[in-house]
Amino acid sequence: MKTPRAQFSSRFGFLMAAAGAAVGLGNVWSFPSMAANNGGGAFLLLYLLMAFVLAYPALMAELTLGRYAQSGVIQAMSRVGGEGTAGRLGAGIGGLAILTACLGQAFYAIVTGWLIGFTITPLLEVLGLGDWATALNGAGFWKDWGLASAAMLVTVAVVLAGVNKGIERWSKRLMPLLIVLMLALIVAVMTLPGATQGLGAYLVPDVSRLSGQLVLDAMGQAFFSLSIGVGAMVIYGSYLSREASLPKTGAQVMFIDMGVAFIAGLLIVPSMFVADELGVDIFNAAGELQSSSTLLFDVMPAMFAQLGGMGSGLEILFFALLAIAALTSMFPVLEVPVATLAETGRVSRGWATLLMGGGIFAISTLILMHFEVLFGLAIEVTITYNMPLIGALVCLYVGWLLSRNAKLQELRQGAPEIENTLFWKLWPWYIRFVCPLLPLVVLANSL
Repeated sequence: MKTPRAQFSSRFGFLMAAAGAAVGLGNVWSFPSMAANNGGGAFLLLYLLMAFVLAYPALMAELTLGRYAQSGVIQAMSRVGGEGTAGRLGAGIGGLAILTACLGQAFYAIVTGWLIGFTITPLLEVLGLGDWATALNGAGFWKDWGLASAAMLVTVAVVLAGVNKGIERWSKRLMPLLIVLMLALIVAVMTLPGATQGLGAYLVPDVSRLSGQLVLDAMGQAFFSLSIGVGAMVIYGSYLSREASLPKTGAQVMFIDMGVAFIAGLLIVPSMFVADELGVDIFNAAGELQSSSTLLFDVMPAMFAQLGGMGSGLEILFFALLAIAALTSMFPVLEVPVATLAETGRVSRGWATLLMGGGIFAISTLILMHFEVLFGLAIEVTITYNMPLIGALVCLYVGWLLSRNAKLQELRQGAPEIENTLFWKLWPWYIRFVCPLLPLVVLANSL
């Protein structure tokens, strides 16, 4: 007897889970850094525009595919492709998405582990456990391995609990906590010298920075921020009730994603200028802000160190919110291969979670053992090459091989008036001719 497919128990649960998938370090750290280096408000406006031009239509393609097929990305792409070559190629594209998810999860576990370490270290110092804090703050394979294993253990535990009792329950707790922490930190940072200058640099558009390259950068940021191209939104779409309006729900996910990115900018960019005011070196020789990784792990701790006791509290909260953002992105990425393996019927969901979690952590271990070569390569293969390519191919399949009537019937469930809306007049054409090209433009620009 076939086990009934899991469903999110409420729209709020789905929104928090999908937002958790979309909201990660790309929103909380990469976006503010790119905005600060690329005209502030000018980049912000372009990012918002590109979210509508590229991210939302592609997100709708993945959600529609998942709910239509009621399966993970391999079976969904194979079903849309039908019998013969197109179906086999679709299964291959889905397989590439699974591999991309696993590789992305492997390096993301390492980064999340670092963030957990940066959260715990100042807490240990406040508690008077300086020796432990020193050990945790040091470099070394075993320290990084232990922190990465902690990140993976948390992720495996949540996914092992299931869609409702695991992913949905913890997303509903962690996403609101993330936003509350951000708002609290914004209030605190705005009281510090230099914050007002940073706020102006973030919000006031520098139109002199507008260029074709800036448009492409904003397009890439909008695309990657919604976790398109790894199958996460396909599997979440398959768990979404047929009573939910897909266009409305997809728009809500996008607005939450953009809102968190905007709020993160209100925190990060003023913090950079506070650091500069306190004498921390945040600019490189060319007068531009240092790289995101340098700012994240060097500049911000240095700034907090200048603030005494208040700085310790802010540092704990700051890295806690980054760790939460990273963890909520890890849940759906692990769910992608777990659901795919469980759908074969050969193993239970529990064993699928343990097997895939263990396999991904083995890749993390391999990356740590050959860090200088493999860490950057894993990021490049995942983000630069595979995600835009897979995103383009999913749009092609949904646009050309999933019939217009099948798309209409799926969208009518939860939105019976969809045929008379502007969305339906534009979207089927858009994902055929425009959406498959734009991710490839992002790919070419990255290369």
